[in-house]
Amino acid sequence: MAAPVESTPLLRMRGMAKAYPGVQALRGVDLELRAGEVLALLGENGAGKSTLIKILGGAHAPDAGVMEIEGRPVQLESPTAARRAGIAVIYQELHLVPGLSARENIFLGQEISRGGFIVRHEEHARAAALLAQMGAPLDPETPCAELSVAQQQVVEIAKALVGQARILVLDEPTAALSPREVTGLLARLRELRAQGLGILYISHRLDEVFQIADRAMVLRDGAHVATEPMANLTRQRVIELMVGRSLDQEFPKRRTEIGAERLVVRGLRRGQKVRDVSFAVRRGEVLGLAGLVGAGRTETARLIFGADAAEAGAIVLDGRELRLRGPRDAIAAGICLLTEDRKSQGLVLGQSVQENFALPNLAKLSRAGWMDKRREAAAFDQHVEKLQIRLRDRHQSAGTLSGGNQQKVVLAKWLERHAEVVIFDEPTRGIDVGARHEIYHLINQLAAQGKAVLLISSDLPEVLGMSDRVLVMREGRVTGEIADAAGATQEQVMVLATADAIAA
Repeated sequence: MAAPVESTPLLRMRGMAKAYPGVQALRGVDLELRAGEVLALLGENGAGKSTLIKILGGAHAPDAGVMEIEGRPVQLESPTAARRAGIAVIYQELHLVPGLSARENIFLGQEISRGGFIVRHEEHARAAALLAQMGAPLDPETPCAELSVAQQQVVEIAKALVGQARILVLDEPTAALSPREVTGLLARLRELRAQGLGILYISHRLDEVFQIADRAMVLRDGAHVATEPMANLTRQRVIELMVGRSLDQEFPKRRTEIGAERLVVRGLRRGQKVRDVSFAVRRGEVLGLAGLVGAGRTETARLIFGADAAEAGAIVLDGRELRLRGPRDAIAAGICLLTEDRKSQGLVLGQSVQENFALPNLAKLSRAGWMDKRREAAAFDQHVEKLQIRLRDRHQSAGTLSGGNQQKVVLAKWLERHAEVVIFDEPTRGIDVGARHEIYHLINQLAAQGKAVLLISSDLPEVLGMSDRVLVMREGRVTGEIADAAGATQEQVMVLATADAIAA
């Protein structure tokens, strides 16, 4: 009996190549996407994922290679050509007009009109049906500025469906979503898959990939490494394919003697965001802070760093109560904060990496009010070597670095301050698995040096895998503590994250 003939793929890309000055971004990459499947596209930052989807979206032209949709050759000279071919790319940074309603954004550029006039009631009815179909029955007339990030993503997907998209590309779609919103988005994607769409899913969050993807395709250094059914893969195997080497443990273990209390927070309060929060971080300890989006974790970190003024409470470091009038006082006391949004709050993207490094160290690196460039360069070079920061040269713009290397530059400037309390707020958001592993090693090194480390993360495997203890917050309050993070489960964290606050 003859073997069954496999149906023609919805999308086929063959021999895709693309070079930029000094960089071969893609090296003869092949990709096949079937109707009714989710294909995960995986790889470290710089592996070629973004280049491949920009070619697919018509934003870049390949240097070589052919593309077919349902067996028919296509040339996508522009994003408009890609949309006409049934391809919709939804990038991590959403492209909606905040002042327009959900309906207006959905039909922007593809309005329903008669006699030169927009037929609003028809748009409204169709938008409402699409949103309800995806499990998000929001009012189509709501301005997008008033929608949550999860709702805005639904609007983007609805916009793609109105345009008759058959191929949906999602680039890091859950980076800013809470666990509950992630669950909702994945459910909507399963419904679209069942309707026959082909979905290309790019994410650094492997837990989600194993939940949603049928197959995974891995790129490394611009080349295709493997495409396998998810059933044949383990988390460890995916990581090895991505980084090209074996990682002994995703969350490297450490043996650090935990000492006396260093940072003590008592009764910290600011409005409804932070309500009577108390905890302590000991010498050599990594204390995890978990909770859903809006639980008050970042707001607590900002109070400890002096970025916001507390209405009540005390912050004590090494037995001395601090009076924080702003971040300058916190920095002087030995507290540093790696913010959750490193691009807008942690770095000046247009300045060089060396200039960013020097910003909180101006007094130390200057003489008689003038920057000592030689001293500045020498200090920065030490951290480049120690942290293995990959860059072209010290004058390279911070905005051109990968997410992992940007995070290392932020860490370098604080290490030069010899900070004793290091607060990491979402340290690996948008960072590939190889760079994550390096960040984890750095966290362990800081703990081994006796620093007090506060780790805020929405990635539950990360916060459990890297912390000694975990505090869980909800609606501005601490709802519980997990004393042995290594032996805890994600379900235990979620129970506390949705529970009422524990009694004081």
